[in-house]
Amino acid sequence: MEHVVKIRDEITAYLTRHKLSVHQFAVACGIHSGTLSRVMKGQQALAMNHLTRVTRGMGLPEDYFYSKYVDECLFDTAPTWRRLRPFLLQCAALSRLDCIERVVQTLLDNLLYAPLLFEVAEELYEQQNWPAAALIYENVGASEKYQHSERLALCQYRLFMMNLGDDPQKNLIAATLLENYVDKLDEVHQLEALKQLADTYIALQKWDKVSEFVEELLRVSSVHYDLYGESDRTYNSQRFKKMPLYAYILHAHLLRSSTQEGIGDYKTALEIIPLYMDHSWIREDTEEAKQITAQYTEWGIANNYLYRLMDGQYDVLDEYVEYISTQENEIFTALFKIVQLANQYNWNVDHVIQRFADYIPYRTIYSVFGEYDRLILKKNHNQFRSELATYYLSRKRYKGDEISMQSVDLSAQIDCTENVIRGTISVDFEIAISDMPKPG
Repeated sequence: MEHVVKIRDEITAYLTRHKLSVHQFAVACGIHSGTLSRVMKGQQALAMNHLTRVTRGMGLPEDYFYSKYVDECLFDTAPTWRRLRPFLLQCAALSRLDCIERVVQTLLDNLLYAPLLFEVAEELYEQQNWPAAALIYENVGASEKYQHSERLALCQYRLFMMNLGDDPQKNLIAATLLENYVDKLDEVHQLEALKQLADTYIALQKWDKVSEFVEELLRVSSVHYDLYGESDRTYNSQRFKKMPLYAYILHAHLLRSSTQEGIGDYKTALEIIPLYMDHSWIREDTEEAKQITAQYTEWGIANNYLYRLMDGQYDVLDEYVEYISTQENEIFTALFKIVQLANQYNWNVDHVIQRFADYIPYRTIYSVFGEYDRLILKKNHNQFRSELATYYLSRKRYKGDEISMQSVDLSAQIDCTENVIRGTISVDFEIAISDMPKPG
């Protein structure tokens, strides 16, 4: 039978080549000589921290012995979580996904390891080590596909969040895969999943789907807010750290209004606005609650102007501009909508573009809840560039160098709803704006 060279064999060969004793090498590596001696005799397994020190002492790449270590941990001795957990984390840090996959798939032959592996995936998820976390989530989820467990649902939710990107078709697939697991999630993750699904379908402009998940978000958050009464306020704040329960209710009403905006029913959108501006029912009286309700009040006032403007009421434009000028994080969205409406109704909004020219380049936007949804923001910014180009071209206010052909988006985005390919022309904003007549 062919002899398999083990890690201790390679250490022995190294000591022979360099004429070192076990004691000398142990001291150089920072390992107790008795421990290394037992390892060399096959009387003790090599711990992960000892493997790291030995490898460093031999002047080898840190992951040099990882493939052998998998064999020795899984097949030469009984698997022990004390050795495997730090090994998995170190493999993730060094992007050794091959080793992670071998360990995970072998361990999952025994489903008792599923919760332990899931905990490692959660730790990697918090560290934003997406490839390693996704690999473990996928395997844990596959091992529990017939269990319909909360852990399976959470695996699917994590994979959904990691798979969201700039590709609309991939986002649609990710959202579709998650839908069947939402009701299996615990209450905290369920609310976040419903919110994220609604936001994803907003970016995809699938308004029926948006409405479906917004109504469920409103129902679930309302049920829980009624369930956790005044006496459960501390529990509420500890459980719902991402957003307080009442904020999910307000957000659901905001998205209901946005859905009506999306389908062009601005009158109904206006009628919903008071539902997220009325905060009399909120029990919490904290500084956080004041900040959140103030945010929804600001959004309500801005949207009241916006929906009237979208309904063709040009007379509210200047009021809207003055109000939005005090809300820095809302300026880009307002400018985008104003230029879009100017193209629709043939309005002259030169003075608005000139006033908010500094907000044209792409920038990250924040609210009291943190960073705005990047998918929606990127989609809006791409569409805004096209709308602004249309605005300039329709007024024939350009010279040859004012339309930069180098900025044509040759990647061409596929519109998944209309199944057409669109190219985007970006205007040389600085030249175009500088040639515009100054307001006043």
